[in-house]
Parts: sequence; structure tokens; C-alpha cells
Amino acid sequence: MSRDHGHPVRLGVALDLAQLPPHALTGLAQVADEAGLDLLAVTDSTHSIEQVSEPSGPDPWTTLAWVAGATSRITLTTHALAPTGPATVLARAAANLDLVTDGRLELGLTVVPAAADGTASPAVGVHPDAGALAETISILRSMWTADGEPVRGAGPAHRVPGADPGPAPAHDVPIWLSGTDDTLLDVAGRSADGWWMDATASGVDPSSVSSAQFRLDVAARRARRDPAEIRRLLTVATIPAVPDLVRWVVEDGVDTVVVATTEPADIRRLASEVAPAVRDLVAAARTARGTRSGPSRPARVRAARRDGIDYDDVPAGLETVEPGDARYAGMRSTYLRGGRPGLVLLPRDTAQVAQALIWARTQPVPLAIRSGGHGISGRSTNDGGIVVDLRHLDDIEVLDSATRRVRIGAGARWGGVAEALEPYGWALTSGDYGGVGVGGLATAGGLGFLARQHGLTIDHLRAADVVLADGTIVRADEQHHPDLFWGIRGAGGNLGVVTAFEFEVDQVGDVGFAQLAFAVDDLAGYLQDFGALVEAAPRDLTPFLIVGRPRGGRVMAQVMAVVNSDDPETILDRLQPFARLAPLVQQSVQVMPYTGVVHRTDDVHDAQGEPVTRSAVLEHLTPQFAEDAEQLVRSGEVYFFQIRSAGAAVNDVPVDATAYAHRTANFQVVALGASRERLDRSWDAMSHHYSGFYSSFETDLRPERLADVFPDRTLTRLRAVKTTYDPDNVFRYNHSVADASAQASPGGVPAAP
Repeated sequence: MSRDHGHPVRLGVALDLAQLPPHALTGLAQVADEAGLDLLAVTDSTHSIEQVSEPSGPDPWTTLAWVAGATSRITLTTHALAPTGPATVLARAAANLDLVTDGRLELGLTVVPAAADGTASPAVGVHPDAGALAETISILRSMWTADGEPVRGAGPAHRVPGADPGPAPAHDVPIWLSGTDDTLLDVAGRSADGWWMDATASGVDPSSVSSAQFRLDVAARRARRDPAEIRRLLTVATIPAVPDLVRWVVEDGVDTVVVATTEPADIRRLASEVAPAVRDLVAAARTARGTRSGPSRPARVRAARRDGIDYDDVPAGLETVEPGDARYAGMRSTYLRGGRPGLVLLPRDTAQVAQALIWARTQPVPLAIRSGGHGISGRSTNDGGIVVDLRHLDDIEVLDSATRRVRIGAGARWGGVAEALEPYGWALTSGDYGGVGVGGLATAGGLGFLARQHGLTIDHLRAADVVLADGTIVRADEQHHPDLFWGIRGAGGNLGVVTAFEFEVDQVGDVGFAQLAFAVDDLAGYLQDFGALVEAAPRDLTPFLIVGRPRGGRVMAQVMAVVNSDDPETILDRLQPFARLAPLVQQSVQVMPYTGVVHRTDDVHDAQGEPVTRSAVLEHLTPQFAEDAEQLVRSGEVYFFQIRSAGAAVNDVPVDATAYAHRTANFQVVALGASRERLDRSWDAMSHHYSGFYSSFETDLRPERLADVFPDRTLTRLRAVKTTYDPDNVFRYNHSVADASAQASPGGVPAAP
């Protein structure tokens, strides 16, 4: 009876530290990497329990880290003796190595049985360390997948009173166990992702794999696992004949074979001659037998799947993260908002974005598109739906230095963009924080620290690559799909998935950056004066104002301002009027590159809450608005209140030039609170001050708010564009401009094209 579970065939090489000095091992590792082998195992045939405490040289784990830096694509593994030392330490070391290698690690665990005289020896039967090995595996997975909760272990081998989890590895690191005694096979059957048998030792026959696998399968079924979940690896001393390799795969179920060799010629022959022949013959045999592929996810991951998603139907080649995966905790939420999507898709290019979108349309669950994951509105995550995450589309390329034409992937973040442009003396206005993703901001507006002089981010857009609702890929600019190009500048989330932007950026050198903190008693008066100063200020000044909750009856206000000049006198001249608005309690004014203002950051997107945000744009900070704003702040209903300066260059663009129509506004306001009901009550009472709102900062999806996002003429035109490019209202989990009939399509999800 065949034990073949249909897993992809992998061939690799095992390099023994006992036979090779480190430099020679690294050289062979590079040969294997360049030849195209699948797996590199670093082992040490002399390693024993006694040597763990008194190492004679580099251990396999340290060597593996060194080899990782010398290779680029081959999967890496070694045997870590377990249990030796805290499992939490091993978890962090493995996760970090996996992150450094971009997901190329597989972790082999082994124990060295001790004979009666205390020396290491093979054993069959009961192994005294098997229980501790099971504890190790449990702690490893808890450290990698824990969703913010401390990891605890009661022992007896590992007592963990409460360790901080993480970091999550770059992928779900498979755990291999080696050993053939009954208790080790039982642990492998219950807990491991793979089982490893070393057939290089004298007297060990590869044919004995079959009997060990039978016991492994029994152990898996006893644990109510499908034996097909457990991959099988065999180490042999010499390159086997092709028929033997094929037989081991299709009869004995061994899907991975590594050869212990020190000869570069053997490594190259294994990759160039043996591997292709074996794969072709195995594929033919599997086709003839009707062999099915093994499960792509273990039972522990499948158990966490959400209803409504056909996980096994995801197009081949699309990277996925499911709720049971190690990386899920770092992908389910955004910077400010908790989420629990049922599936995250991670396309690598525009073609895969189209593939992901076409497939996602067949699933009756919400769909979210995510670039950087910072979105305040929260619409880049969901509960039980699908998220198409564009983080891999993050290239930044200068197309034409003469015209300052730059191509930026939607998954890039603005801090990285600022770094890439700085050597040229360029910058692109882009919000106020480097962790924000390009895609969301550059399709909504982009009100940043250079806005009053250089306008919105969308005002610099010259072309875009867009994946439409039916999966069609188009280029939109003034000559090609001009109506779509008009619409994505302010309402892009309604019309398609922009995967790349072409911008004409600005010449920007060092700037003045000020942070001024004030103790304010009369907030209404302060706001009026602030507004008047902004409207009268030269265009090279763009200040933002942040107000927090009152403390002891006093309000603290912070002005963050950029002066687009490197001249100290000009900078001070622009800032002096603002410094006199109220008593200063702290100040900092610096001349720095734009990258010092909008800098690269590695945000951890693990928010748990559901903050409520309300947004508005308004012409002026009138006395009436100022009084109502002070009352709102002093009510304690908001813990963050920000006023961004617009006007000037933002107002220069005609109202109908883009789908962002709030061109007459001089200010944009956003408030964050905890209670939707209470904030709505206060915010709605102030609505007569506003001329609309900015959708990226708004969590209020009430239908009546649509007119605040898009004025009547803009909305009418957008609906026509929507009908052309998204007639089924696929992109509706936002402020959808589709009419009511399109928003209520049968079954919740339109039919696939």
C-alpha cells in the first residue's frame, strides 16, 4: 500500500560540522543555493547532550545563522537538541532567524537517548525526554502565535510563568522531529509538522522507513490527525539511484530526501540531473494513481478557519495567512483598529492582485483592501472577511529625474518614500506620519505638512495602474480612462485597486520643523487666533494643531508645523506669531531633512479596540465653531482632537478637477472618541459648521453622510464612473457611491465575472 501523500518532492544536502570547517561549509551551502536545491540541513554527527554544556566549536544553530547570510533562496534547517534550555529562548531565536531569512527556516528538534552507562546511543521503546519534547513544541507554537496574551507553561520540563509572546516568524515554521522509538513517534504523530529519519548511520537501512512510518501513522490517527499532515524527511549517505528515490516517494511516502555529502560535484549533479528526473517520474506516477495532494495546512490551523470562505480553493501561488497561522496576530488588525478577518491574501504583483480580487469575489464575505494598514477609518480590516494586503508591492523607482517623475507601489509607506527621494533633494507631501501606507492616502487626498505650498498628494498624481472589479488591469491618466483617473483622486476606494502610482514630486531641501506646546485656558479664543494666523500665513508654512483631554481644567495644545525653508530667520519669522498665542510650556524648532519629519517606522499593527472617529472640513475657524469645539473637548468625549491646515495650494485646484471636492476649505478636523452614540450626538450638533468631511478619517458609514463626502455634482459624476468600472459594487465596504439597489445585491457579494 502506498503511503504517498502527494506533498511536493524536495531534494537537498546535509552538511556535517564534524567533517567541514565553517568556511568550507559556507562554500558548499552557496553551491547548493545557486544550484537550485530545496533544502540545506546543517548537522553535527558528534553533537551529544554532554557537548551542549561544553561546546568544542560552532554549534549547528550558530552555523545555520551564518549560512543564512551566505545564501538567498534555499530553505534552511538543523537539529536543535531539546529540551536544553528555555523553550522561549529557542522560540525567539528561531523566529528572528526566520524573519532575517524571509521565511526560509524549518526547525528540526531531536533528543539524544542515553544508554545505561550515560553515553549517547540509539534507543527503541520508551524515551525519557519525549514528554519534555512535547512541552517544547507547545511553547514554541504559543510564542509564535499568541495573540498578545502571556505564554505560560506548567512544566515539569519548562516552567514559564508568563513570557511575552513573539516575535512572530515570517512564516509558519515547520517543526520536524527525528527519532524512531515509540514515544518520540507518538509525539511526532500528535504534534509535529514533519518526521526526520537519518539513514546515514551504519546498519540503518532506508527500507526500515516503512515500519517506522506505520507507527507514526498510528500515532497520528490516535491523536485524531490525518497522517498526511506530517511530511517525511530522509537523510542518506550517498546519492541514491533515481528509481530508488522514486520508490521512496510513491511507495514509502518520503517527500524530502537530503544527501550527506562534501563534494560540490555531487551537489550540482543532484540538482541538475537527479532532481528533474525524480520530479518528472513522481508526477507521472501520481497522475496514473490519482494521488491527491496532502493538506496545505495542519489541523490546528484548519480548526481556526471562519465560515463562508473556501480556503482550499485559493488560487495556487497566492500567499495566504489564516487565523491559525503564526503571522495572523500581526496581520489581523491595523495600527488603530482591531480586526479578525477570515483570510489575508498577500499578492506579489499586479497580476496576483487581479487573481486575488477575482477569487475573493466568489466568496460571500466582506472584502477589504490594505496598503500600509494605518487607516484610521478601519476599512482595511474586517471580521470574518477577506483582506487583500498590498505590502509586497512596495517598489519605489525614479522614472525621469528631469521631470521628477517617480513610480511608487501602493504597499510602500511614506517614510520609505521620503528616504528614497531625499538623495535627489525631492519630497512629496504625504500626511504627517511615515508609517502610513501609500495606497490609502494617495486615493483619498493626502493632506500633509507641505500641503499649503504644494497641495494634496493626489494633486501630484500623473498616472496609476488600477485593477478593476472584474480583474482587468488598466493604466489611468489624462489620456487613458480619464474619468477613472479623475475618480481615483479622492474616491479610489470606490473604483478599483490601485497597485502603483506615478507622481511628479517637488524640489524640497531641508525644512524647519517646530513642536510647540501650550497651556491653554481659553480654548475657543486660542482656536480663533490660530485659524486667523493660518489663513494669513505665507504658503511655505503648514501647521497642525492637536488638543488632548483637559487636565485640571487646563487644556494642553500642541502645534506641529513645517516651514518649507532652511533659512533660520525665515523659519522663526513664520513661527513667532504662533508662539505668542498662549503660554509656551515646551518648544523645539529644528532644521532637518523632510525624512526627519516623515520618517521610516516599523509599526506593530496589533490594535485591539474600536476607536470612533469623526471628520470634517470647514472654511474658517469661526467664533461659533471655536466655542462648540471647546465644549466638545472639555466634555471628555474625545481624547484626540486635531486641526490640519489646508487652503493655499489646496484651494488653487478647481473643485471639479478631482473627486476630492473640498477645495474651498482651509481646515480639516478629526476627533477620536470611545462612544459612537455620545460622539455622534456632539458631532452632529456641530454639523452646521462643516462643509463636508474627509473619508479616510471617518468611521461613520451612515448613508446620510455620503453627501458630506461628495457634494451633489461630484457624487453624480462618481456614480457614472462607478457604473462603468464597478457595476456590481464590489468595492462597497466604505462610503460607497453606488445607488441603493447596487448596494443591496443578492447574497451580499456580486457574482464573479
